[in-house]
Amino acid sequence: MEDTRRATLSIVATPLGNALDLSPRAAAVLAGAGTVLAEDTRRTGTLLKTLGITANRLVSFHEHNEEARLPQVLGWLAAGTDVALVSDAGTPLLADPGYRLVRAAREAGHAVTPVPGPSAVLAALSAAGIAPYPFSFLGFPPRGAADGRELFARFGATGATLVFFERKTRLGQTLAAALDALGDRECVICRELTKTFEEFITGRLSDFAGRDLELLGEVTVVLGPGQAARSSEAAARAVAAEEAAAGGKPREAARRAAARLSGWTVKEVYAMLPVRESD
Repeated sequence: MEDTRRATLSIVATPLGNALDLSPRAAAVLAGAGTVLAEDTRRTGTLLKTLGITANRLVSFHEHNEEARLPQVLGWLAAGTDVALVSDAGTPLLADPGYRLVRAAREAGHAVTPVPGPSAVLAALSAAGIAPYPFSFLGFPPRGAADGRELFARFGATGATLVFFERKTRLGQTLAAALDALGDRECVICRELTKTFEEFITGRLSDFAGRDLELLGEVTVVLGPGQAARSSEAAARAVAAEEAAAGGKPREAARRAAARLSGWTVKEVYAMLPVRESD
């Protein structure tokens, strides 16, 4: 009888540094996959050896060969071979290649499933002591200072907490670009997450911007949310008048107006309504 089982592409989260963080499910998927795609086969091979896992086939998959690998991986899936994708550490795709493979595999009719686990983004957010949501993840900021400022300004306007990765050699320059674009915000530099020398360096952007920061290991940065600029009084009065004219009780009109404005409370907007009646 013909085997009609669909092959699965599993997106497997691996430890950031502490090998014990690999979940039992992830270990089983890696051991059972016909092929494990790894950003760095040596690094992943060392992890698997440490955990006593024998990969059936370990193949490189990174930004420089992703396009060339796609037909080969789709061929393995079409032949019924389960494939697991891992990054060097943490959850794949967040700052690594892979989304094209995920999309191509699903379009070809193959099952794609996440095997969740460690994530530097979530680990940093959970322990930084900064409001964790809403947040925007920026990956690795661009190298150019002007491009970096543009990126920070664009996402900083949302008022969300910002999280990004950076190489230690460029950290001071990147934080200077963030300070220029965002003004002074809370800043937590998270290094060596889950490893022996894990550290959370807290302060403000002005404490770190432009400095030669002597740090070892990989860095995840969390920037606190900015304060949205307060709408002008003229704009507030105009919106209050519009909502009053739209009808409903004054308190309801004030709530609607406050939701459209930045930095104004319902009580302040209520006081601006052209007609004051009891609720």
